[in-house]
Amino acid sequence: MTQAEGSALGIFERWLTLWVALAMVAGLVIGPLAPGLVQAVAGSEVASINLIVAVLIWAMVYPMMVNVDFGAVAGVARQPKGLLITLAVNWLIKPFTMAFLAVLFFDHVFAPWIDPQDAQQYIAGLILLGAAPCTAMVFVWSQLTRGDATYTLVQVSVNDLIMVVAFAPIVALLLGVTEIAVPWQTLVLATILYVALPLAAGLLTRRALGSQSRIEVFSARVKPWSVIGLIATVAILFALQGEMILNRPFVIALIAVPILIQSYLIFAIGYGAAFLMRVPHRIAAPCAMIGTSNFFELAVAVAISLFGLHSGAALATVVGVLVEVPVMLSLVAFANRTRARFPESRA
Repeated sequence: MTQAEGSALGIFERWLTLWVALAMVAGLVIGPLAPGLVQAVAGSEVASINLIVAVLIWAMVYPMMVNVDFGAVAGVARQPKGLLITLAVNWLIKPFTMAFLAVLFFDHVFAPWIDPQDAQQYIAGLILLGAAPCTAMVFVWSQLTRGDATYTLVQVSVNDLIMVVAFAPIVALLLGVTEIAVPWQTLVLATILYVALPLAAGLLTRRALGSQSRIEVFSARVKPWSVIGLIATVAILFALQGEMILNRPFVIALIAVPILIQSYLIFAIGYGAAFLMRVPHRIAAPCAMIGTSNFFELAVAVAISLFGLHSGAALATVVGVLVEVPVMLSLVAFANRTRARFPESRA
């Protein structure tokens, strides 16, 4: 990661909560003022895929995928511990703890206050969040904790490869366990559309550009579209969900509870394991951050594809967007304060 890129990411990350909050407010205002426009957006679907949202999600995801360098994966053999922790947390622990917390709270703890059908939607949205490990924002957290940028890239690259084949089966399994109908065709289509194809496009772009310097220049140029896509998607979701949000703000707070618990729990597992295995801090911090953070762009897109723009599942994934940034900033601060406790030798 170049110094310029790191600075740009820092500015983006520093104000992300504000941009998301403003997008939410804009959505709440647009909904009642332009109901025809909002409904036209909601109606632009083909095979359960909303075309407008699909374009916006591609705008978010594609710039991230351009930065994924599969050629760096070979170097991980020299320092395998960080990658092993990341993979174990992301694919063997995190999806299942999120599903457990979602069911615990919405089927039991919050049951007196939530309609059962709404509860199932919120559970589905939380499952989608838990099954999608972070791809883009990890580079922000790595940079803020002075992490090893190359190793972080390897971790993200391997995760993306696994996500192509593991995301849909894990989501289907967990939705089935919670007795939510699984539209397999839509789920697989969404995974291909929002993970496999952008990943392939990113790889082809890297090959076409050739040198790393040209890749960095191109990434800097397309990066603003990622922000635009996120803000526009959140605004659309809140325009469609506006009435319920304004009438039931308590629901937003309830959805945030399991997300908060999950975030700190997963960080403790990943960071604690890295400490016990004596992984250097420059690898340990990003390692824990990857599991804690979510690929919310994918979660939002799949929630819309599976359950619709108006669904509680889509709302749950958007709450994840709002909660994530302040949580991750607190964990960055903690990781930086505890840096001296980790070894600096190779893992």
